[in-house]
Amino acid sequence: MLALYGLLGLTAVEFAVPARLEPWLSPLIGVVTGVVTAATGVYMIPSAPYLQAIGLKKDALVRALGLSFTVATLALAESLVRQGALQISVAGASLLALAPALLGVVLGQWVRARVRSETFRICFFAGALLLGAHLMLRTVLL
Repeated sequence: MLALYGLLGLTAVEFAVPARLEPWLSPLIGVVTGVVTAATGVYMIPSAPYLQAIGLKKDALVRALGLSFTVATLALAESLVRQGALQISVAGASLLALAPALLGVVLGQWVRARVRSETFRICFFAGALLLGAHLMLRTVLL
């Protein structure tokens, strides 16, 4: 899913959602994103393309994605704990990983404020493509 999203983002393919469709399409996208996240652990599809398609600009898009990813991560963690697939002790240790993640957020904000929108877009989608390709190859090779 990540590789597909990165590939679509690096091409000239652009989606647009008319404002009149947002009230009924937004909840549907939320449900589909939840299903995809539960099945794959990847919460970028279809929420990220949808947020772009409704016309959010760079800063608003990053904020909306951050909120979406935070909610999805918490929901996924809660589900895994409830199902016994994630032990509370491991979840607690995972909280320690937030320190470097938050440092990355601060660094990302600094970089985002200094690069052109097109450069940011290319780096963002290339990163998604590379991460998706890595996950696919790791699955195939291991």
